[in-house]
Amino acid sequence: MAIKELHKQLSAKEKGAVELTKRYLDRIEKYDKGINSYITVSAEKAIKDAELAQNRIFSGDSGLLTGIPLSIKDNICTLGTRTTCASKMLEDFVPVYNATVVEKLKNSGAVMLGKTNMDEFAMGGSSQTSYFGGVKNPYDLTRVAGGSSGGAAASVAAALCVAALGSDTGGSVRQPAAFCGVTGLKPTYGAVSRYGLIAFASSLDQIGVCGMTAEDCAIILAVICGEDKNDATSSDKAKGNYTELIGMSLKGKKIGIPKEFFGEGVSDEVKTAVMNGAEVYKDAGCELIEVSMPSLKYAVSAYYLISSAEAASNLSRFDGIKYGHRANGETYDDIIKKTRSEGFGDEVKRRIMLGNYALSSGYYDAYYNNANRIRTKIIEEYASIFEKCDVILTPTAPTGAYKIGQQEKDPVRMYLSDICTVTVNIAGLPAISTPCGYDKDGMPIGMSIVGKAFDEANIIAFCDVYEKTFCRKMPKERNSVQ
Repeated sequence: MAIKELHKQLSAKEKGAVELTKRYLDRIEKYDKGINSYITVSAEKAIKDAELAQNRIFSGDSGLLTGIPLSIKDNICTLGTRTTCASKMLEDFVPVYNATVVEKLKNSGAVMLGKTNMDEFAMGGSSQTSYFGGVKNPYDLTRVAGGSSGGAAASVAAALCVAALGSDTGGSVRQPAAFCGVTGLKPTYGAVSRYGLIAFASSLDQIGVCGMTAEDCAIILAVICGEDKNDATSSDKAKGNYTELIGMSLKGKKIGIPKEFFGEGVSDEVKTAVMNGAEVYKDAGCELIEVSMPSLKYAVSAYYLISSAEAASNLSRFDGIKYGHRANGETYDDIIKKTRSEGFGDEVKRRIMLGNYALSSGYYDAYYNNANRIRTKIIEEYASIFEKCDVILTPTAPTGAYKIGQQEKDPVRMYLSDICTVTVNIAGLPAISTPCGYDKDGMPIGMSIVGKAFDEANIIAFCDVYEKTFCRKMPKERNSVQ
């Protein structure tokens, strides 16, 4: 059920917050063994949160999220609840503080059910690099849930929570949302504080939301957004009611369709589904305009150079000395080498090596600086498109969810699958993905609506218009929690 519906029932005493939380915990126990969307289920804490929420409801001091059960991606710090980043390196790490977003959700009265599974340190596009085992897609347990926020998307799709927080570095909320048939929102860079988000690539990372609808994502964004003194990159421009434009007329609005996003590598099924979605907007009075982003062909290379360089720097703190996994060794250097060899998985090591190579003397200008020049070019191309368009419509992923094991052993192929999402992070723009069809195997297909910086309310309104026309198919075992 949507957040507003649940809030109405909780406020009218038709449902109790504790009762609702227990029903979700029961579903997790029943179904998540097959899906593996959670790493840690914090049942006792969730019940206590629900009891506090119920007291607020009785006192008349409740908001839209009071008593609403949510899940949190396991790279977002939670006081007293372990935060592993799906890595052996942080297998037993328990933070002594809450991330800003968690603190804001706590203050709103939301209930945290647990921490969701992911690609290790958010590095991957399938959620199969997790030290705790891969996440399976609720629509087909032989297929991936996407990544790196695969657990977040799968937990929403399977009704193992109402909505979820994830993180998006190059599409890590939107792509799994597309694979799992839910809605995924990546806000503008700086709209949501990253304090307490364990960093992968600091100039690209952004906490986002997975929900069943654009409106649910908007409700959560309104709570977690805003400037934070603990995060110098957060902005005071992010505030307000993100549902205020829902229901607006789209007549006369202009939608850009970048031709490069429908080129080689994107399946015909995806192209057809997204263009069918574009026709819905045309019927609503929008004008479709073909636009161009020539730099798209360089985007994946630029993204992986920038993100790997920043990851190599950020992950240098995991040395076995300060916190996390520690290996036995006779010398300081020996401890660090063994700790990092044992604590990191293959994909994380691959990114660290690539990042250090790109930053090394003699290669810095050739790789890292060139990647930043591409970033500037992509920003300029988006700005040019937005001079004549209100939003941009693209596929979220080139294909639907693929079979587990089909791509994981081919890193280049995995990296190229990010082609439809990485430019948004490179440019720091907001984007929202929503289901727009199903492939021949019955797997969801997602389309993304991209907006100008801090224009989340607009893309949410566009998304809502489409969602009201689209009939979703639910996973077979997605029984009602009512």
